Formats: sequence, structure tokens, C-alpha cells
Amino acid sequence: MITIEGTVEDIVFTNEVNGYTVCDIRHENNTITAVGYMPFINIGETLKISGKWVTHPDYGEQLKVEMYEKRLPETTEAIEKYLASGIIKGIGPSTASKIVKTFGEDTLNIIQFDPGRLAQIKGISMEKAIRIGQAFEEQKELRDVVMFFQEFGISPTYSTKIYKVFGDKTIEEIKANPYKLADEIFGIGFKVADRIAKSLGIDPLSKYRICSGIKYVLSQAAANGHTYVIVEKLKEYTSQLLEVEVDNIDNALVSLMLDKSICMEKEDDESRIYLTAFYHAEIGVCKRLMELSAISFTIDMGQFDKSLDEVQYEEGITLAENQKLAVRKALTSGIMVITGGPGTGKTTIIKSIIKLLDNEGYEVALAAPTGRAAKRMSEATGFEARTIHRLLEIGYMGTDNELVFARTEANPIDADVIIIDEMSMVDILLMNHLLKAVAPGTRLILVGDVDQLSSVGAGNVLKDIISSDMIKTVKLTEIFRQAEESMIIVNAHRINKGERPYLNVKGKDFFFLPRNNPDDIVKTVVELCSKRLPNTYGYDPMRHIQVLTPTRKGIVGVGNLNIELQKILNPQAKYKTEKEFRGFIFRDGDRVMQVKNNYNLRWQKPGTEAQGEGVFNGDMGLIQKIENDEQKITILYEDEKVVEYEYSILDEIEPSFAVTVHKSQGSEFPVVIIPLYPGPQVLMTRNLLYTAVTRARDLVILVGSENTLYEMIKNERETLRNSGLAEKMRKCFLGPL
Repeated sequence: MITIEGTVEDIVFTNEVNGYTVCDIRHENNTITAVGYMPFINIGETLKISGKWVTHPDYGEQLKVEMYEKRLPETTEAIEKYLASGIIKGIGPSTASKIVKTFGEDTLNIIQFDPGRLAQIKGISMEKAIRIGQAFEEQKELRDVVMFFQEFGISPTYSTKIYKVFGDKTIEEIKANPYKLADEIFGIGFKVADRIAKSLGIDPLSKYRICSGIKYVLSQAAANGHTYVIVEKLKEYTSQLLEVEVDNIDNALVSLMLDKSICMEKEDDESRIYLTAFYHAEIGVCKRLMELSAISFTIDMGQFDKSLDEVQYEEGITLAENQKLAVRKALTSGIMVITGGPGTGKTTIIKSIIKLLDNEGYEVALAAPTGRAAKRMSEATGFEARTIHRLLEIGYMGTDNELVFARTEANPIDADVIIIDEMSMVDILLMNHLLKAVAPGTRLILVGDVDQLSSVGAGNVLKDIISSDMIKTVKLTEIFRQAEESMIIVNAHRINKGERPYLNVKGKDFFFLPRNNPDDIVKTVVELCSKRLPNTYGYDPMRHIQVLTPTRKGIVGVGNLNIELQKILNPQAKYKTEKEFRGFIFRDGDRVMQVKNNYNLRWQKPGTEAQGEGVFNGDMGLIQKIENDEQKITILYEDEKVVEYEYSILDEIEPSFAVTVHKSQGSEFPVVIIPLYPGPQVLMTRNLLYTAVTRARDLVILVGSENTLYEMIKNERETLRNSGLAEKMRKCFLGPL
């Protein structure tokens, strides 16, 4: 084995997921090419590497690295190059030059042990100096953590996530209980934690292991929408996972119940096991729904009819009898549900209710589960709508920045009436938080399409509420005349009823382009976005056209479609900066989507004083600028908000030239293109197709196999969810739980 020490001159390639790197290293007077797993190395760093010489057929002689160690540079030239690489946040080439000129070979000692002295340099405040010192120390700790987990095949990306949770005690805590990785780090499964535990010599019958295995099975069930697992099934799955006897699982179940990590519920002849949060959420939602349903309000019917006539006249609308019934129930009930498909008048009813109540001086609050859904609600009604999280005034508390809601039972939402749209997206945990903040005497109106895809989170809230028959519900089925002119709406209802849609009706807005080969499907989708739709209709592919696909993987999946669309819609150019992350190369000008709620991210609107915090799951925007030195990406969102992302949170954004149908819930786009190619039966379902079609406002284009289209319409399969809410509601009606 050969060992050399040198300075990284250039990084030719790096895979940020697994740390595989190709780089040029200056050793004495020669430059060699090194290849291997070397995560988090930067230009200017000094490395001690060990490996073997290999000959690549195209690139010649390379050193295949088997071990490497980072060394801090010692000469002023090497130190300046090291700092100028951007390795320490807050130091770019100009600042690096100033620091090294001031402190020379003592620079790194100053940064590590006395960073306050950096404030002597013009342009560096004391606050910035301290931040630079902290960044240097964190980088050292993080490097140790990355090296520790590298032995177990954990990628640098996940090592960083682990470090953020456990900090400087990461290695110590994981050695004591590796199963914390499965319990506390999203994306690291039990099997990975178990493999690490075995390597560290943890007993296979360890209490940590069996308890973690049980919680993992329950968490996996929750990720698939289930609030509970039947005890026999739980034991079976856990036994298979751990390869242990059922007796050991029984003991662990008792232990978990004693420390209140799980709850057991008897229903008929079966026992159900819940993670505690889901059990209490179902109980809480049930009780509060029943309490609200017990409240009724009286109104003067004569005055109501007169006021409703005035609203209809002002708005230029005529309500059908079922719509008037919905408005009346909304005014007289403590809680009610309005459900129906597109074109059935849900928005018209909401506007009428708001107008009536607003005229009477009532305080009305509107909300939806996501930012895009709230924006759509605002545009449709003309009244401000917020996300449910914003309505509940989410914030952070304590040193761990724990997410909490300011609006609770002790501090309820300040409104006389609360209207929640897109209820099909609301899971059991969020519903519980919402209902806690609804004061007795406040009217609650729930609006949604029960035939849409279920919530991403666990539970079956809207369907359970309706199927319980315990809450007043108005079901809208009539498609109104104006809506009947749209083939999008007509076909959405036909699909929902299991009927074949009308395809390519002349002069209408619903088209099908037959393509049987997946490559041809992708080619056609790209042509539609880049040429045919912009040239024929004037649609902007970056703002008006959205590709929705059922799958993430495969040729017609999200991953490949984003790569192919990016090539044409935002091709590589010398003036465009790039940043690779998770196998995708983000580029200046790319279209991206925020994929989780982040209430801490600051935004501002250039040219105005408007600023605030919060970017939400489903928000879409364009990359304005990528700054590799400062390690940040700037994104301009659709509502003119500008947000800066540090590289450490890039997992919160994804390319969005194409997105999954699930990610599109609650959104509306002028044009929707849906590629159709055979995929897993669990995904290729009627309600997924129905959800995709109903995301379009002006135009739907299906591209693909006609047989796949009809198979999806026939596939009524909905993943049945274990959810006890409806049963609890019926039982609660008969007596206390």
C-alpha cells in the first residue's frame, strides 16, 4: 500500500450521497489523480491518503484510496487556499487573504482557539468572528462523526443529519444505543441501526433492540397511513424483522406500555397497538368532534332567506337547493362537512357562507393544509386564507427548538367561524391540534373531496368523519351548467364513477396522446413542455405547465423526467452555477419545490419592506442564484418571496419540472401533463388518476398507454387504512369512551 501527503488542487467529481470522489492532489512537484470514498474534502485541504495504483482505460494511472486522513495545512499559501475554498462558512477568497496576511502561519490556531481576534480585520464583526470559530469547531466534530459512520456504510449526508440531532455527543450516544438512529433519525431504518449494533457487539435480545424493532414496525405502519396494528400482526412482523421468539416480544410490549410509548385498545375480538401519539390523537379528535356536533344555533329563517337573496344578487349567482341547505346547516351547526367533486359548487357555498357571516360582523378564519392550497383558497374566495399550521401559530420553544402551537385549549383561535378546505389532506395528528384550538361555541366547517387521495400522514380523517354518520354532512353531486362545459370536470367525474373519459373532443380541454414506449412517452412530454404548448397556446413551461406522474422511479418517474426536462428547459451554460445534491444537479434557473414545512426560513420581497418567516410544503419557485463559496442557494417563490437556503438543508427542496401526484394535492395548475405507463398496482389507481386530473384548470393532456389509462380507471384499489376514528365516534355517541 502506498501512502502520500498532498494538497487537493481540484475536485473532478463527487457524489454527495456516498462521498465517492475523484480529485487531483499535489504531492511534492507532481499532481496525481485519487479516487475513492473521501466525503467532505475541499480544494485546498491537505490529505494523507493510502491506497493502490490502478490504471483506468480512459483516464490512465490513478491512486485508488482505501484510507484517508485530513491534515490541517501548515504553510501560509496552503492555509489561504484551504480557507478560500469555502470550507468554513463565512470565509471566501477575499476574507481568507485578509486573515492570512494578518495572522500568517498562526491563522488556524487563531480561528480555533481565539476567534475573537478575527474582529481586528476590517469587514469582520465580533459576531461574525465568533461564528467563524464555531463553524471551524463544528466542522472538526462533524468530520469525526462522518469518519465513524463511514465504517458502517452511512453516507455523509445522513452523518450530518445525525450530528445535528446529537451534537458533540454523537459517537458516545450511538455506541451506547445504536437504535436511537432508527428512533430519532428520519430516513435511517431499523435494519441499518441493527447492523451497526451488531458491529458494536450489542446483544440480539437487548431490550433496546426489541423495543426499537416494535416501534419501527409501528412507525412503518404509520408511514403507510395506519394509526394502529393488530397485536398478532405486530408480533408476526416484529418476529420476522428481529428473528427472535414471540415471548421476547411480549415482554418488550409490556415494557413499552409501562413507559407509555405505546397503547393497547380492545375492539371486539382484536387487540390494537398504537404509538401513543396516534392513540391520544384519535381519542382527542373523537371527543372534540362530538362536543362540537352537540352544539346548534338558531337563526331567523325569514331574515336568512332575505340575506341569502342579497348575497346571491351581489355575487351574481343562483344557489341550488342543496347548496342553500349547506349554507343553512353551516349557520345552524356547531360542525358540518361539505364534500363533493370539482364543479359541484363547494367554493360558491364557502363564499356565500363567508359573505353572510361577514355582513353580520362575525370573525371568519380560513385555512388549508398546505401553502399552495391556502393560496388557492384565497384566490377562489377573495378572503385571506392561511395554512392550518399558521392558523395555530406554530413556533419554536426551548433550547432544542421544539415545534409547538401557540393556539391551544388555553389560547384558542380567535374566530367565530373556522372553515378548513382540502380536508382530505388532513391527518389525525394535525386534526387533533386543530380541534384543541377550537373554542366551544365556534362554528367549524370542513370542506373537501372525499374521493381524493388520502392524507400523507396517518389516519383517514375526512372519510372516517363522513362514514361515522355522526356529523352533519352535505354531499354535492350535481355538476353545474358552467362546469359541464369543461371536459376536465366531466371526465373527472366519469373517472370517479369508473367510466371511460371522453378523449380528444374537438375544441375542448382534455386530450390523450397514445404512446406505448416509455422513451416515446418522455420524448412527447418534453416536446409538449418545450415547444408544442408554448408555441401553440403561449404557455410558459416554467410557470404554467406541470407534469404529474404516479411514480418516482423508472423512465416515466419523477427522477428521470426532471433530468430530461431540465436538459431542454434549463440547459447547462457557462454562466449558470451548479450544485450537485442527491444525484441531481441543481442549476441557476431551475424550477424547484419545497417538500416540507419550514417555519424558521426567513423570506423577504425585494424592493419592499415585506419580510417574514415560513416556507411551506408544496411551494414552488425558481433558483435565482447558487453560491458555492457561501454554500447557499437563493430561490424566488411564486409569491415574489426570496429565500436563502444553506446547503445543509438542501434536502428540503426537490426539482419540480415534474412532481408526483401525491405532491400536487391541494394545488392547481393551468396545464397538467400526465404520463401513463404500467406501474405498481398500489399506485396506478382510480383515485390517483382522479386527483391528478382535478389539479388542472385549463388543460389536461394524458400521454401514454390507453390500456394503462383504462386499467387505472378499473383499479378501485385504495390502500385500506387501519383507523379507529369512525368506531370511536359511534361509541362516543352511545356513551363515554
